[in-house]
Amino acid sequence: MNLRYRALLAAVALAIIAAPAYAQQSSTVTQADVQRLQDNVYLADRDLSQLRSRDATRATQLGTELDDLRDEVVYLKVKLRKERTLSRTEYADVRDRIEDLRSRARSDVAAAAPASTPTPAPAPSSAANSATTASRSTSAPGNTTSTPSTTTTASSVEVPVGTEIDVRLQNTLNSGTAQVEDRFEGATLADVTVDGRLAIPAGSIFRGVVTAVEPGTRTNRTSKMTVSFDQVTLNGRSYPIRGTVTQAIEGEGIRGEAGRTAAGAGVGAIIGGILGGFKGALAGILIGGGGTIAATEGKEVDLPQGSVLRVRMDSPVQIDTQTRH
Repeated sequence: MNLRYRALLAAVALAIIAAPAYAQQSSTVTQADVQRLQDNVYLADRDLSQLRSRDATRATQLGTELDDLRDEVVYLKVKLRKERTLSRTEYADVRDRIEDLRSRARSDVAAAAPASTPTPAPAPSSAANSATTASRSTSAPGNTTSTPSTTTTASSVEVPVGTEIDVRLQNTLNSGTAQVEDRFEGATLADVTVDGRLAIPAGSIFRGVVTAVEPGTRTNRTSKMTVSFDQVTLNGRSYPIRGTVTQAIEGEGIRGEAGRTAAGAGVGAIIGGILGGFKGALAGILIGGGGTIAATEGKEVDLPQGSVLRVRMDSPVQIDTQTRH
C-alpha cells in the first residue's frame, strides 16, 4: 500500500512539472497573434528603411530575409484560417526570427551611424554651418529624412533613390473594377527632408497609375494588381518620378487625418503605425516585386480610400526650392 501511494505521488509530481510546458505547446494561436506578426514585419521594414540610407547593401540582404518572413506570416495566416489551428512552436519560430532580424537591422544602423555623417560641399561658411547643423539634428517622429548621394544646390534639393515615403490614398483601388492606365492620387503624410532641408512637404500629391491587373475568377483565386507612381506635385509644380509600392498599411481613413494633413502640423507624429492613425499591415494583402499587390485569401485586391502605401523612389528627383513662398 505504501509503495502504491509513493508511486501515485511521483506520477502527480511529474504531471505538475510537465503541465506548464504542455500548456505552452498546446495554447491556442489566434488571428490576433498572427496580426501581431504582420505588424512586426511592418516595423522591421521601417528598421530597414533607416538602414538603407546608410548601408544599402546590408539593407538589401536583410530585405531578402524579410521578404521570406513576410511570406511565412501569410502562410501561417492562411493555415490558421483553413485548419483553425496552429502550432505555438511554429508561431514562436517565425516571431523570434522577425525579432532577430529587427535586432540586427537596428544594430547595423547604430554601427553605421558615425560613418553616415554627410560632409558639406564647399560653400560660404554660414550656409555650410547651417546645413551641417540641420543634417545632424534629430527629425520629428515619422518624418522621412534622406542622405543625398549627389550635390544639392542652393536653389534645389535632390531626393535620392531608395527614399521611402508614406502616401495616403485619396481613391479606392480594387482589382475587380480597376483598369490598366487608371489614374489615382495620394497625399504624403510627412515632410521629406534631405540633409536638413525640406524637399517634399506633407500634403504633397503623388499621382499613381495601374500598370497591370488580374481580377479574381473561378479558376484564378489569386487576384493581382500592379501600381506605380509617376508624378509628385507640390507648390503648384509637378515633377516626374518613378516610385514602387513596398508596403500597404490599413489607415483610419481620409476624414481621420484630413485636418492635421491640411494644417501641416502634427502629421509626423502619426507615421509608422506606432502611434495613432494606423491599424497595422493591411490584412489579406501581399506585396511582391515591382509593386505587384496580391490578395492572399481568394478575394479581390482591395485598397480602401485612406489606406497608406509606402512608396520607394526608384529614380532621383530634383526639387526646385526657389518656387516656395
